Amino acid sequence: MGPSGSGKSTLLNLAGGLDVPTQGHVLVEGRDLATLSVAERAAIRRKSIGYVFQDFNLLPSLSAAENVSFPLELDGWNPRKAREAAMQSLNEVGVADMADRRPEDMSGGQAQRVAIARALVGPRRLLLADEPTGALDSNAGMTILEVLRTRADRGAAVLLVTHEPRFAAWADRTVFLKDGRIIDETGSSNMDDLLNLEERGA
Repeated sequence: MGPSGSGKSTLLNLAGGLDVPTQGHVLVEGRDLATLSVAERAAIRRKSIGYVFQDFNLLPSLSAAENVSFPLELDGWNPRKAREAAMQSLNEVGVADMADRRPEDMSGGQAQRVAIARALVGPRRLLLADEPTGALDSNAGMTILEVLRTRADRGAAVLLVTHEPRFAAWADRTVFLKDGRIIDETGSSNMDDLLNLEERGA
């Protein structure tokens, strides 16, 4: 959590290997991302990292199911198996009926859920989500948080950027950023703690 410009999206880009740090180390499954080639970082993203971008980054020429199955097919999955996994993921976030629609034929909330389904598909163990509920209504947002919480409870690591204290309250640990630095954190999921930190300008 933190105000605009505090470094939240930059942190996700570093964790996902989209950017390389100028100092320090980013380790994913024990591998230092800064020591890997562009192709090796891309392979880790396909296999191990699910990323929900703030602007969705769906491919406009592909259907929802094709967008979700695409990273699996790039990684060598059989197209039929990739489609099955994509449909399961779309169903998990409540948009299986959008499977054959292209992004231009979806609402913002539907496109966001397709982007989340793409991040969840396959055996990803690190999920990075940049405001994944921004285009969703309250009920849909809670559904997505339940899905992410379930993945975390099954052993995945989930790094969520949000401005919503009620969503941050689902986390095991909440970190507050300002001007690229950690200024506070809590290991409690107590709503009052989160709201008090927000009031202090975190």
